[in-house]
Amino acid sequence: MAVRVEVLGPGCRRCSELLELVREVARVECPDIEAHYVTDPAEIVDRGFFMRTPALIIDGLVVAVGRVPSRREICAWLAPHHVPSEVHP
Repeated sequence: MAVRVEVLGPGCRRCSELLELVREVARVECPDIEAHYVTDPAEIVDRGFFMRTPALIIDGLVVAVGRVPSRREICAWLAPHHVPSEVHP
């Protein structure tokens, strides 16, 4: 089952940086993700993140708000969803 990852932000450099970092980490840690970039100001406000972007949400759980988390943090958040590409006996 795919992991839903959302980055909320108005399209600024930090928000784009976060989305790219999530995609890079996901390629290794959790290849089965659905990455969504929410830039619609009305949706961002409706979800309570006005002036608090970027926001990172993984499977409905808000894990970071107002900052670009480190690669290590993102790896830790995605690790429970990791599916190994090869299984060794």
